[in-house]
Amino acid sequence: MTAPRGGGLLVAGTTSDAGKSVVTAGICRWLVRRGVKVAPFKAQNMSLNSYVTREGAEIGRAQAMQAAAARVEPSALMNPVLLKPGGDRSSQVVLMGKPVGELSARGYHAGRQEQLFGTVTACLEELRRTHDAVICEGAGSPAEINLRRSDIVNMGVARAGRLPVVVVGDIDRGGVFASFFGTTALLSPEDQKLIAGYVVNKFRGDVTLLEPGLEMLRGLTGRPTLGVLPFAHGLGIDEEDGLRVSLRGAVRESVVAPPYGTDVLRVAVCAVPLMSNFTDVDALAAEPGVVVRFVDRAEELADADLVVVPGTRGTVKALAWLRERGLADALKRRAAEGRPVLGVCGGFQVLGERIDDEVESRAGTVEGLGLLPVRVRFAVEKTLARPAGKALGEHVEGYEIHHGVAEVLDGEPFLDGCRVGAVWGTHWHGSLESDGFRRAFLREVARAAGRAFVPAPDTSFAALREEQLDRLGDLIEEHADTDALLRLIGDGVPAGLPFIPPGAP
Repeated sequence: MTAPRGGGLLVAGTTSDAGKSVVTAGICRWLVRRGVKVAPFKAQNMSLNSYVTREGAEIGRAQAMQAAAARVEPSALMNPVLLKPGGDRSSQVVLMGKPVGELSARGYHAGRQEQLFGTVTACLEELRRTHDAVICEGAGSPAEINLRRSDIVNMGVARAGRLPVVVVGDIDRGGVFASFFGTTALLSPEDQKLIAGYVVNKFRGDVTLLEPGLEMLRGLTGRPTLGVLPFAHGLGIDEEDGLRVSLRGAVRESVVAPPYGTDVLRVAVCAVPLMSNFTDVDALAAEPGVVVRFVDRAEELADADLVVVPGTRGTVKALAWLRERGLADALKRRAAEGRPVLGVCGGFQVLGERIDDEVESRAGTVEGLGLLPVRVRFAVEKTLARPAGKALGEHVEGYEIHHGVAEVLDGEPFLDGCRVGAVWGTHWHGSLESDGFRRAFLREVARAAGRAFVPAPDTSFAALREEQLDRLGDLIEEHADTDALLRLIGDGVPAGLPFIPPGAP
């Protein structure tokens, strides 16, 4: 059985981080294994983790991973609006993969968001026209009643597309029954008509103990629970901005695989402000014997064999933070001692001699850490690219997302950046996912760190990612009511769903 062309479903959540991204990816992988041509969609994403499509469009990494789950090429159609926070109250607005300006939260919700709704619905309709099914992901909670009037990602898009909505709740946090009931009861009658059921996420224990509560919930709401997904370690994908994402989550929650050689390698990642694309280190965490941790104190660098300064949406702010916390001096000492440091994108920029920024921070000329012979000038136009090349004798692929333009004055060429001693810098995100290059890089790090670490010869990051996506598909197939999900996707919103008072204020 397959869904007819143009079917759809929206996966909402009782809260942020309830598991919407994971469930959406799992449904995509389950459907594509059944022969359904499926695409993911998220109208509006707020994230500092982004990806560059082949056509040079910037979208959220979660949607790129959901596209991988669906075995389709990522496209700007799948995430037409991306918001990249630059502080507590403002974000860069990326429309159809290209930045169109900075807006305050008030300015965005006061009018700009509604202006984008036509683009959102046009993208959704194009995906529905060309696919059997489109699995949409909401954002935050659909019951954010203060924002409902300008909503274009939850019930706004569901109502425009007449999409049935499944609400996901994280039972590990507690209060899931109240969250399901309250989320439904705070919606208007028109929105409630689209709420078709619930999915319990991260359940631990005997499901029979949960069943009486599920029956009572159905009695109270008139809606079934369509799945109880068990708690499983390391099943996050490249989500939004939490620190529990992708393969790194598996390493942080479970025992690191034993090293292939006789020694481990310790990696410390500086948790800079507005950290972006920290998924770059997932490929390191996937290596047997590599221990990855995030740090914010200088003393935590002492026993690290490699320190990574990751990307950031606030390069000058990150530089000041490194200095305030003593991390800048610790990095300088490492460089002087020949101990490995890797800077990626914004992290590469702070390692240079000078930063001229009249675009991102508007701070003017700021002195960098001086560890690499590089001068950076921020340009108004953002670089979005999918480069490929060679480094350390190995083929490398990556992607670039940055306003900073680097002038490399000296040093050994390294991707688009340079290397001086044991300090490396590049704008390329994702380079460590290239298996041969990653192994060569880790051998260099181990040599410089004096570790008897040997990279495993057969670790395939792409294969591990596929295995993870298959596990998400298995969760849906084994623990969700897949017949009911297929009916929702193919037939649309069930008739006769009851109204739960009081409704929206």
